Formats: sequence, structure tokens, C-alpha cells
Amino acid sequence: MVERLVFRTAGTWPRHKALYCHPVPTEEWPAQPVIVERVALRSCVRCGAAIDLVLDRGRENRSQLVFTTARGRDMVFWQSPRTRKQARPNVRTPTARAAGIDSLHIVVDTREQYAYRFAGQHVTIVQRALPCGDYAVLVDGRLGASVERKSLQDLVASILNGTLRYALAELAALPRAAVVVEDRYSGVFKLDRVRPAVVADAVAELQIRWPGVPIVFAENRKLAEEWTYRYLAAAHTWAHAEAATVARIAPALDPGTASDLRTAPPQPEPAAAELRRWARANNLIVPDRGRVPAEIREAWRAAHHMP
Repeated sequence: MVERLVFRTAGTWPRHKALYCHPVPTEEWPAQPVIVERVALRSCVRCGAAIDLVLDRGRENRSQLVFTTARGRDMVFWQSPRTRKQARPNVRTPTARAAGIDSLHIVVDTREQYAYRFAGQHVTIVQRALPCGDYAVLVDGRLGASVERKSLQDLVASILNGTLRYALAELAALPRAAVVVEDRYSGVFKLDRVRPAVVADAVAELQIRWPGVPIVFAENRKLAEEWTYRYLAAAHTWAHAEAATVARIAPALDPGTASDLRTAPPQPEPAAAELRRWARANNLIVPDRGRVPAEIREAWRAAHHMP
């Protein structure tokens, strides 16, 4: 037996936006319907929570029925490749130097998993154990700005267990800090295992309590990485351009304070195999076996600004 699907919707084809489809029982299909358009199907394939359709015509022949959950109830949206592209724009991020900085030094927390690589940007990465945040820039040896990275799932979990509140309190002690979320704000309202209002209210409360630490929704990981790079570059330039601000960023602090990196553990040296790959990539002669020569290690430290 072939299962039929009947929907109520607002248009005949999703040209400018995805059309919401309200499922109705097959009994609601009238005995003598007014047929606006009848098109044969070349393909009808279920892909997870969606149904991919290919119509038997030359133009506007591909579409998709997406079954999802929003605001605590089941929903179905009908979208075409055009409307799907509008919903997820395929943008190309610029490669121009942020704030005109030739090479920005970004400190990445050693506990950060799957860290941003800032590929294609003018960035030198140094790994250190950061007291707060995942990515930072230094001003006179101390943290001038820091960014905490979150996926939407991490954001929700840290809100529910209370850790995000403590994280923002630590970030607020810095001259500049932010939280970047690798998702859209609209994703909050598509959550199905927690009430969206709980998360939205918590985000709003945190912004009121710590207005100096913005929570930015950057749509996806690629754009979140781009935003982090340009935010840290702007903070670095701003700190050096304003003498009064620099004085506030680097006061006479006692060792061990949140913005002091002198007590942070240094970046660990890579394994011998990684050192050999780095040496060969930089046209340095290194033996295939045995200990890596001291001059190779010294060259690596110099290239990574290690003492």
C-alpha cells in the first residue's frame, strides 16, 4: 500500500522562501479538487528527515520536504535549492589582513579541541594554557582580548549546568572579551530536548549581567572563525592605538592574576615525527631516524616565537 501525504501550504512552488506545510489527514482531500498543477515525478527518495523530489520537467524540478520540530511541535517545510541556498548562504570570506596587521599572533588554549587554524589568514598561532577563553591576543605580555568558542550544543549545556555564568564572569575581567556561537540565533528555537525559551531567557540575562562580553551568533564554524580573527585583530590594534587604554590593560598586576600569562605553561614542543615534517616543509635537512638535531629544535622555537 502506498502511503499518501496531504499538506496545506501557501504557494505552488518555493521560489523566494521555504513554504510551511501543514499536514492534514488524507480524508481532507476533496472528492472533486481543483487541480492547479499536476506534474509527474522522476524520483522520490527519503533522506533521513527529508524527502527529496525530482519532477519530470526541465526547470524548477528539484525540491525537498523537510520534517523538523520547532516550538515544541512537528513542522514540515517545502524548499527548493534556491530557497535552501538563501537559508544557508555560501559566502567566501575575505583574505585581506584584519586591521592591516601583517601577522597577528593568536594564543590558542592547549585544551581547545579541533581548534581554529585560521587558514588563509595572516596569523601565527601559539598554544598556551589560557586562564579564560579559547583564543586570545596579548598586550604587553598580558591578555588584551579573549574569545570563548561554543557550538550551539555547548552553549545549551553550559547554560544548563551553570558553567557559562562563571566563564562570562572571568571573561568580564579582561579589557575585551566575547563568546562566539557556531550557529544561528534561530537555532535556539529549534531545540527539541530543552525549552527554547529557557535558553533564550538565559542568553538575554547573561547579556544584561555582563554587557561587556557580547554573545555573537555567527551562523557556522567558518564564519565564527572569521569573526574571531577580525575581533582579536581589532582589539589588538585598539589596545596599541590608545595609550590610556593600554595603561588600563596592563596595570601593575600581581603574578597569577587572570590576565597574566607569565605563569602559564609554555607551548609543548612537538614530537620528533612532527618536527621532521616541519623541517622538510621548510627545506631543512633532518635525518630520517634518531634524535632530531638541536639546531632543528632551535629553528622551530624561533619560528614559533618560543623562548
